[in-house]
Parts: sequence; structure tokens; C-alpha cells
Amino acid sequence: MLEWLFRGLRHGVVTTRYPRRPETPPVGFRGRVDPVGRGGVGLEDLCPTGAIHVSDGRISVDRGSCVLCGACVAAEPELFSFVADYQTAAHRRGALFTGGKGPRTEELRPALGERSRTLRRSIHIRHVDAGSDGSEEWEIHALTNPYYDMQRLGFFFTLTPRHADVLLVSGGVTASMREPLLRAFEAMPEPRAVVAVGTDACSGGFSAATGEVAGGVDQLLPVDVYVPGSPPAPIAILHGLLLASGVLTREIAA
Repeated sequence: MLEWLFRGLRHGVVTTRYPRRPETPPVGFRGRVDPVGRGGVGLEDLCPTGAIHVSDGRISVDRGSCVLCGACVAAEPELFSFVADYQTAAHRRGALFTGGKGPRTEELRPALGERSRTLRRSIHIRHVDAGSDGSEEWEIHALTNPYYDMQRLGFFFTLTPRHADVLLVSGGVTASMREPLLRAFEAMPEPRAVVAVGTDACSGGFSAATGEVAGGVDQLLPVDVYVPGSPPAPIAILHGLLLASGVLTREIAA
């Protein structure tokens, strides 16, 4: 007991101060891929998930489909680069397009707006794995450890959707998980928010073209916040939860 006490006195508080203080990513962290300059024919073939789009020489990257594999950065380092950033979540699917134009904003689900103002304290989260490869789950589970300690921000996991304010969905939605996911959403009381965590949940990822998944959570449910990444870091997930709760309003512009 004394050993733990002295250790605490020596090291002080180790819990992150985010969001009150910025969290600096480590060197080499792959937060997102940004296009630089203009490109031509063949660039779209560099991406295994079709996240690269070229129109009239203008390059755009769909961060909702990007798995951060780095194939484009390795092949064309003058046109693509990694950006070390945690705050990559966005309210709109179109805001996940970097360097170009995404879908028309009028076709997208609007931000939480007035509903988010009621989600301030003691926000309960129901997590549903709708077909993840398991990588997002490791990052989600890390939110409860002493470093990230999401409870200090008023976030708590719940085992029942009837007590949940936020539905946190990871993975592309497989056929067997469509009905359970819909039932979980319908059981939640209003106001409620849906957060898609990871590339698979945002767009379907590698499986989108196979027809084995829905192609993103927003094909079934109204998504309020998208957290891209494969997988996104715990701080990135916290950023998405804070956007959903209305505590943090920063959003990466398209």
C-alpha cells in the first residue's frame, strides 16, 4: 500500500488532461492522410479501399474509407502525407473528405444541434460490435483505463440500450447484426446519438465491395458523429463522444 502511495507522489497525476489541454500524438502517428498538390491518372488505383478520388487534377481522400495503410504515401510521397492528429471526428460524412468535395451537404444528416445540449453530464454509452475485426474494441476498452479515464468527463458504459444516451457502433454491419443493431437503437430513449467508430463503421472498409456488410452504419441508422481510423486512437474516440455530447464543437472541415 505504501509503495503505491509513494509511487503516486513521485509521478503525480498521469491521466491525460484532454480536452482541457491538447494531446500531442507521438512521432510517426498516422492520424489521417492529406493530399498535397495535384495529380493525374492512376492515383485512384493506389488505394485498396477506393478512398482516393481525382477530379480535374484535384485530389481528395475519403477518410471514412481510408484504412491508413500508407500505400499512397509510400508510392507518391510528394502528393500524400500522414498528419499526426487525434481530432478527426466529424458530424457529417462529407466532412471526412480531405482536399476535395464530398457528398452534397443537403443530403447529409445534420449535426445534433439542439438535441446535443441535453447530453451534458452522466452520458451512458451502449457499445455494439456490428462486425468489427476487434481492433476498435481494444481502443474502446482503453477509454476506461487510468490514463484516458473517460468517467472523469461523465461518460459511462451501460449494458442495456434502454439506459443509453449514445449508441457506439464499431465494424461494418453484417447481415446477422442488422436486426440486433436496429433493436438496440429503437430501445434507446430520446434524445439519442449514434457514433460510428472506425473505417468499417464509417464506410464498410475493405468489406464494402463484397456485399457482406451494409457499407457503413449510416446505411441503417442516422449517424450523428463519424470517427474515422483503422482503428482510431482512444483520444480520437473521446473527441467523437465529446462532439456527440455537444461539449466539444471542433470539426475537421471538408
